[in-house]
Amino acid sequence: MAVQQNKVSKSRRNNRRAHDSLTAANPNECSNCGELKRPHHVCAACGHYDDNEVVSLNEEIDLDEDAA
Repeated sequence: MAVQQNKVSKSRRNNRRAHDSLTAANPNECSNCGELKRPHHVCAACGHYDDNEVVSLNEEIDLDEDAA
């Protein structure tokens, strides 16, 4: 088991952790619908990427009550 040889001060410990924080996202507007999306990803709202429809999104699916 590892045992420290000298106490690490709060200042030295916190300086080491200074770069561990998370950075905020950088969303872009979708060129098709205008919703915010992650860069270089398919738009979740309309399914477009680079002005091409990549994923076709289905509207609400109606199931028969007998089939369920």
